[in-house]
Amino acid sequence: MADPRLEVIDRRLSTIDHIIAVCSGKGGVGKSVVASTLSLLLARRGLEVGLLDLDFTCPATHLILGVGDATPEEERGIVPPRFHGVEYMSLIYYTGERPTPLRGGAITNAIIEILSVTRWGRLSHLVVDMPPGLGDATLDLMRLIPRMEFLIVTTPSRIAFQTVRRLIELLREADRVILGVLENMVLESSERIRGEVEAMGLKYLGS
Repeated sequence: MADPRLEVIDRRLSTIDHIIAVCSGKGGVGKSVVASTLSLLLARRGLEVGLLDLDFTCPATHLILGVGDATPEEERGIVPPRFHGVEYMSLIYYTGERPTPLRGGAITNAIIEILSVTRWGRLSHLVVDMPPGLGDATLDLMRLIPRMEFLIVTTPSRIAFQTVRRLIELLREADRVILGVLENMVLESSERIRGEVEAMGLKYLGS
């Protein structure tokens, strides 16, 4: 039997023009900083922007935005509070700083629930801070939001970029839009990552 929440998700997201998934092949590359900064920059341009933190293992965007003890309103769903011009939704409202050790079906259920209950306004862009890596959560989100466009974050580390290669292969096999690759935490000038990104036919978004 189909989950009735899936139809609700489509309706909830129908008021959003663009959905940008900020993702990485592994954790610890600064993905949450990039997602938060992108949201704030878009809002500063006068656009209506939302930020959804789905990094359940180590959420950090609430710290960057200074969410504090704020809680969302509940009215036929959950209405995300606004911080610095950005509508913001995260499990952190309900879990606080406690760890959220979700696995398998529990992760899928949590993702479906948060997508189906969140009432976004009319948005130009929704930025999604994705779970790191290539696990079930990432695959679930690709299935649930097929029109997501992907911005990939890496560091100069060869290990980090190797995981990015696998992520790119996965996204291409699924015929998803890749906006480009952003190189983060660059300590010294190097053209290696730029060269590898451009050799794959992708846009290098800078460092």
